[in-house]
Amino acid sequence: MKQLWHFFENLDEIVYVSDVDTYELVYMNHKARELYGLRSLDDLQGHKCYEFLQNCSCPCNICTNSQLKPGEFHEWTYYNPVLNKPFALKDTIIEEDGHRYRMEIAIDMSIQAKQKQTIKEYSTNEALVNEGLRLALSADSPDQSIHILLEYLGKTLQSERVYIFEENTDGCFDNTYEWCAGGVIPQKDNLQQVPYDAVNLWFKTFRQNQNVLIKDVELTKESDPLAYEYLKPQGITSLVVSPLVTNKKIIGFYGVDNPPANFLGHISTMFQVVGHFMVSLLKRRELVKRLENLSYYDQLTGAKNRHAMDEYIEHVSANKSIGVLYGDVMGLKKLNDTKGHSAGDTLLINAFISLAQHFSDYSIFRIGGDEFLVLCSGITEDDLFARTAALRNTLEQNLVGMALGCIWEPHCDDHLPKLIAKADDLMYQEKRARYAAQEPVSD
Repeated sequence: MKQLWHFFENLDEIVYVSDVDTYELVYMNHKARELYGLRSLDDLQGHKCYEFLQNCSCPCNICTNSQLKPGEFHEWTYYNPVLNKPFALKDTIIEEDGHRYRMEIAIDMSIQAKQKQTIKEYSTNEALVNEGLRLALSADSPDQSIHILLEYLGKTLQSERVYIFEENTDGCFDNTYEWCAGGVIPQKDNLQQVPYDAVNLWFKTFRQNQNVLIKDVELTKESDPLAYEYLKPQGITSLVVSPLVTNKKIIGFYGVDNPPANFLGHISTMFQVVGHFMVSLLKRRELVKRLENLSYYDQLTGAKNRHAMDEYIEHVSANKSIGVLYGDVMGLKKLNDTKGHSAGDTLLINAFISLAQHFSDYSIFRIGGDEFLVLCSGITEDDLFARTAALRNTLEQNLVGMALGCIWEPHCDDHLPKLIAKADDLMYQEKRARYAAQEPVSD
């Protein structure tokens, strides 16, 4: 169970876990501990959730434990008088070793806004924001949540386009998500690698904890010509843009184009609240990517693993042709024994690089210590064998000894495992022949 809590440790949301039956706190993430002035998890011992979190002498009347079920989330909002902050809450039950635990994720609705102003605006924006969060949190993945939230904002705010830009490794900005109203031309593909200079003046505003609010784009033609060059061709007449901030660093921005003029101020206030939730979804997306990477990819070479192979086989199209290439890296054991595992790892990496040079548009799997498998759905027979011939030359140039078995069928049908077995047999025939032509090698 401690491993599960680890994934919530560095989230910006407040996360706490308590025993349903005893009300004892068993976990609070870093954000929660910081908020309540705790130095470590050891400081939680002996605290009841209702005493510590709500300053109550007995279980809270607002407690939702009776409404919670394992595998489902109960979503609600609550103004915490102890912290003097409004929160959007997401609660569930987790069962482990005969114990039932309540886990609550709390999103601070006052982040990035002055407290008095946020609380004043909260009553106006509460229904709008809560419904958007409810819909987003009901999605199966962070990506879906983001798309749902953008669509909800776009429709509710009667705008033409809602979008997210994220900073990339080049220091430029990519439009990573967008929602467009009917009849509005999508712009995402045209808005990649936007240079920092184009949004430089926006960032000066962001650093002053303010949103960019443009009522008339034409007024920026002289004052901000670089941004104007991007905005004018898109047909943008007005917009509101808000920063995405984590750990005091601006990692991007999100905005809305051409909303009704009387909505501009309202949107600017609301975006200060929603921005924090947007950042949380982006962080969750990255967490999911890391978990998927661990689940589906070999961490040494970057090839997909057996788990990914099983899923591929389950969903491969039966009506398309299929090419199967089975490879075995020769001499790996001897290299590990004589020069160490670092040298063996380098050999495996070079083997994958060689395969990827010719089959990067298909699926490459590492399915054993020294075995690789390439599955090519929809490939032609001539293309498969031409690529395999070119691969042999690349392997030789990269000093990688690899025995190969290759087979092609016009229809995959439901016998892909049999084809893999045949390719495996062909690979072993080549491997035995290659070993027979040289001194005996134990591998």
